[in-house]
Amino acid sequence: MSVRLLVAAVCLALAAFPAAAAPLEHYGRLPTVEEVAISPDGGMVAMISTNGEERLIVLRNQADGKLSALAVGAAKVRDLRWADSDNLLITTSTTASIMGVIGPRREYFQAFHYNVPTKKGRLLLRDAEYALNTIQAPPVVRRIDGQPTVFLEGVKFVNNRGRTALFQVNLKTSRSKLVHEGFENTRDWLVGADGQPLAESEYDAERARWTLKIKAPTGWRTVRVVEAANERPVLLGLGRDGQSVLVADSDEDQAVLREIAPTDGVWGDPFERLENGQPIFDPKTHALIGFSGLVGDEGRYVFFDPASAKAWAKIQKAYPGERVALVSWSDDRSKVVALVDSPTEGPAYALVDFATHKAVWLGVKYENLKPADISPVRPVSFKAADGLPLSGYLTLPHGQAPKNLPLVVHPHGGPATRENPGFDWWAQAMASRGYAVLQINYRGSAGFGWNFMQAGFGQWGRKMQTDLSDGVRHLAADGTIDPKRVCIVGASYGGYAALAGATLDPGVYRCAASVAGLSDMRRFVAWSKTRSGVEAQRYWSRFMGAQGPYDPVLQQISPALNVDKVTIPILLIHGKDDTVVPLEQSRIMESALQKAGKPVEVLVMEGEDHWLSRGDTRLQMLNSVVAFLERHNPPK
Repeated sequence: MSVRLLVAAVCLALAAFPAAAAPLEHYGRLPTVEEVAISPDGGMVAMISTNGEERLIVLRNQADGKLSALAVGAAKVRDLRWADSDNLLITTSTTASIMGVIGPRREYFQAFHYNVPTKKGRLLLRDAEYALNTIQAPPVVRRIDGQPTVFLEGVKFVNNRGRTALFQVNLKTSRSKLVHEGFENTRDWLVGADGQPLAESEYDAERARWTLKIKAPTGWRTVRVVEAANERPVLLGLGRDGQSVLVADSDEDQAVLREIAPTDGVWGDPFERLENGQPIFDPKTHALIGFSGLVGDEGRYVFFDPASAKAWAKIQKAYPGERVALVSWSDDRSKVVALVDSPTEGPAYALVDFATHKAVWLGVKYENLKPADISPVRPVSFKAADGLPLSGYLTLPHGQAPKNLPLVVHPHGGPATRENPGFDWWAQAMASRGYAVLQINYRGSAGFGWNFMQAGFGQWGRKMQTDLSDGVRHLAADGTIDPKRVCIVGASYGGYAALAGATLDPGVYRCAASVAGLSDMRRFVAWSKTRSGVEAQRYWSRFMGAQGPYDPVLQQISPALNVDKVTIPILLIHGKDDTVVPLEQSRIMESALQKAGKPVEVLVMEGEDHWLSRGDTRLQMLNSVVAFLERHNPPK
């Protein structure tokens, strides 16, 4: 791959680093470029660039190459999308409590409109009456009378209770208009290509009932009611004809897609998609045109029409041996922004122009990393003790023979997510210090079919945990790692797995580091119900194998209630602004370990959320974890 360059205005100075390993900050700080979006006409490119803690939105005019920038400071920018070549929509989030809104601190999202010619920005929904100026979903853009119009899902108060309402915003004036205040249990809206409300979904958590309504000339008409305690249908967008309603559903426990005709509300036959695949919509018509997803270790794109499939094949062919992902494209799909992940140089953004048959680099995600700083990643597969086939990825220290290496087991969060091949900043950072890093898709991970997901139900602290140590034993058996030099490091559910490795599956690890991990399941399930309702309690109880909030199993699988088994040092790291797993969970574990006289270190990160969104605290976390590993499991 050719050298990747970030546009000159946002290039950062290269720092000197020792030949043996790049400084941890080259891995642990926020990506140099976090996101890229191209305008509908292909004339403008917007990028989120970072310099440590500060974020900058860089705008590039493709015609003359001129640059401009919008400084956003430490704001957590979550999404960029263009309404047209003059108007950029920016979504940010803030951890906060809102006066008058009952409940704990939450992550609130807001949408801003930035006009490029005037260089003026405005907060959207700021004028909505009896409503919050926050949004529940990313902005949706439709063209009405030739003009871009923004639709937002917000919160409207009706009889002192919040409802998910649909608003329309005029970009010329930034004025809001209430389209529909929503029903009591409204969860999602779907706006048709013509800019008219098309469908609405509701979920009654107490009755475990999902409802789909279609807008008819006479009003809203219920077309489907589904009993769904856990796997409820999801409203995804417009179907293949650009007019039908696309719904993700389950059919005999298999994920399927259905299209519902708005004229008669007929529930269409299921049609096939990639396992765990994400829908791809045409940027202009908004119709479903294909899917993207992982098939085994291979990223795959499937398009319905041959021309689109051929165009994507050309992009992939241009980057042989590299992973290519669609990021953004122009309305006519002649210009495509792709994220190209090189196994030797890491990920970078490229702009492909089909009209000129040229591609240019827009920016690298980690610009200070050299090929010598990026460790090879190879797939691994083995069987668990009960015979279940498992897979994952092993990152090996660059330039070292895969023999008798120290190991860090690095379980993913979720748990219903999965490990992906390619560059992982955290795994790469630990590998740069001489550790092999094992990332396993344990049972209960997503992307491997319903049976594999179901195999994880009731297996928290049990087989989901021993899947990890079975991976250690597999690598020890083939001589890749030294079984006496193994630690476990994870975040969220992975943080729970780290604590469970020290308490529920002892004798495997020399140390354990938990970032935002769970420690007391009964307290967490109760907190989840208070925060997100009975549906959250049902979800977690099924995964944990509990029949209710007072089931003794919750005590059995709680690391904080099993600290008597701890024989290794433990590191607890938690963000003070975590709204997914509260700081209380690490405090409970800290208190239990201290009372039992067990070794524990604690780091509380000011202003950090569950996702390590801030550069300084993310690096603080990484430095603390690596220092902990080097003290208790020296790489040499």
